[in-house]
Amino acid sequence: MDRIFEEIRKLAEIPSYSKHDRFVQGMINAIDEKIVGQDEMLPSVNKLIKELGFSRETIVKGYKDLISRGIVEAKNRLGYFVGNGNTGQTLNVALLMYNLDTFEEQFYRNFRHELGQHVQLTTYFHHGNIEIFETILLQIKGKYGMYVVAPIPHPRTKELLETIPRNKFLMFDRYEQLDGEFNHITQEFGDASYAIFSKLAPKIKQYDEFVFYHSQNSLDPKEIVASFKKFLKDFGVKGHIEEEYIPGSVEKGKVYFTLDNFALWQIMRDCKAKKLKPGKDLGVLSHNDEPAKEIIGITTFSSDFSQMGKIAGEAVLSKEKIQLTVPMILFDRHTL
Repeated sequence: MDRIFEEIRKLAEIPSYSKHDRFVQGMINAIDEKIVGQDEMLPSVNKLIKELGFSRETIVKGYKDLISRGIVEAKNRLGYFVGNGNTGQTLNVALLMYNLDTFEEQFYRNFRHELGQHVQLTTYFHHGNIEIFETILLQIKGKYGMYVVAPIPHPRTKELLETIPRNKFLMFDRYEQLDGEFNHITQEFGDASYAIFSKLAPKIKQYDEFVFYHSQNSLDPKEIVASFKKFLKDFGVKGHIEEEYIPGSVEKGKVYFTLDNFALWQIMRDCKAKKLKPGKDLGVLSHNDEPAKEIIGITTFSSDFSQMGKIAGEAVLSKEKIQLTVPMILFDRHTL
């Protein structure tokens, strides 16, 4: 019994957890950690009040919550027992993504397929907004057997993610450092982008200038900016960063690089209007590969989001530890 109390007490370190949250999640953690198993008796209300100092109302309400989920059973005059050692039940998974761009849809489709029909998946979108991110996490706290989250690079992100039990958490897409070990299937942008630029250096040097469209207010990974600047310096390439692409400003002799699909398609449209051939008159480089870019023949570099989704689905089902950095791949096509 003492270890059950300890699982509940340790959650006091999470500021956003109420006593109710600590009781419910602590019980779930005790079951997940095999401290108490199916059909085994749980502490009485009076014993919990004495050990934890919680009110009778908090304990009774917490047990009712666990009973409603099928995790705990109340047996008349006998007490409370573990009703189902599988706290995930049919496994309810919360997926928190940036949005549903084409490349993220590739992740979603493969993730959903890998989970199979018997897993309940609910998808949320934070759009890179920390307030929305926090609101969603507060709303879904304690309601799912697994939380698969694409984090936001923000000072408050770490604190918010620390509220999710590690055995129910999988980080994907971008990497944000948390204390201790945690499961993640994420990208690395700094060294990987520099390696791609270096590989493309002979082609880039055939042009007069390398232009990167990047807004400081965008969600673009900042590591790519640092890699771009380092590449220009190390390889003696003339280039600069501009806030945004101005429609109609495309010029012969330059390499244009953008992470913004809207800007990319405008550049391609302007090339057609000015009868400039990408890969000959100028260069075009994009990030995050997708079918349309493959069909048109645009040179890109990207993680394999389809594979990332498949691996994430496998990790959720197996519940095995995983710390994977997905490699960045160059798709060398006609535009550079």
